[in-house]
Amino acid sequence: MYFEARGDGEPLLLLHGFTGSGADWKLIYPKPPKGYRCIIPDLRGHGNSTNPSGQFTHRQVAYDMFALLDYLSVGPFTAIGISAGGQVLLHMATQQPDRANSIVLVSAAHYFPSQARKVMAQFSLDRLTEQEWKGMRQRHKHGDEQIRDLYRLGRAFAESYDDMNLTSADLNVISAQTLIVHGDRDSFYPIDIAVELYRSIPRAALWIIPESGHVPIFGTQAEHFAKTATAFLRHGKRRERSHQFRSQESII
Repeated sequence: MYFEARGDGEPLLLLHGFTGSGADWKLIYPKPPKGYRCIIPDLRGHGNSTNPSGQFTHRQVAYDMFALLDYLSVGPFTAIGISAGGQVLLHMATQQPDRANSIVLVSAAHYFPSQARKVMAQFSLDRLTEQEWKGMRQRHKHGDEQIRDLYRLGRAFAESYDDMNLTSADLNVISAQTLIVHGDRDSFYPIDIAVELYRSIPRAALWIIPESGHVPIFGTQAEHFAKTATAFLRHGKRRERSHQFRSQESII
């Protein structure tokens, strides 16, 4: 697993979306927010990270992230997750509720609705333009076979029912202060998903971004999102001191 750690202060775990990479966070946080040490992994099979199992479940990636935090001697943490990264955070926050202090979930879902499954079933490299291929090759460093594997795994989500299947009872155990960020025109996960998360997670806040689709935090929204998310995490910070550590760039 490849990761980078930047900045000084309390640990802030940043999880990218499916087919993305840790480098995507530079578009949101060109510099680490003041007072935070950003831990930025490439999820298994993405970017510089390998995937020996040839499989990808959000539940397994949650275990990966706990292994990374344990490796860095990080106990309680704050985190932001985009789409699949947010789904990993949902598993983390339900697996070890006392460990997550504050989290931000961007365009995440606790189950895959039928409209998302239709999109997943059509996940194909044939739809990529040359420019999109170029972008994928810049993100993923292990060649075109790595990219083909990601698309194969993405299609498999359409028939997956034992990974993202969290119920309201599952979500109710989350103790982290949680900000749910969702576009009101998300064609992948409808707004009902965000409302269900809001109603099921005890300490949740809901931010609906108008006239926006899936993952509406890049481009012109990036600076506003970064400021709002960071302010939310600071507000929700618990009194426990988190482990601080030096800057590094590593593979574990």
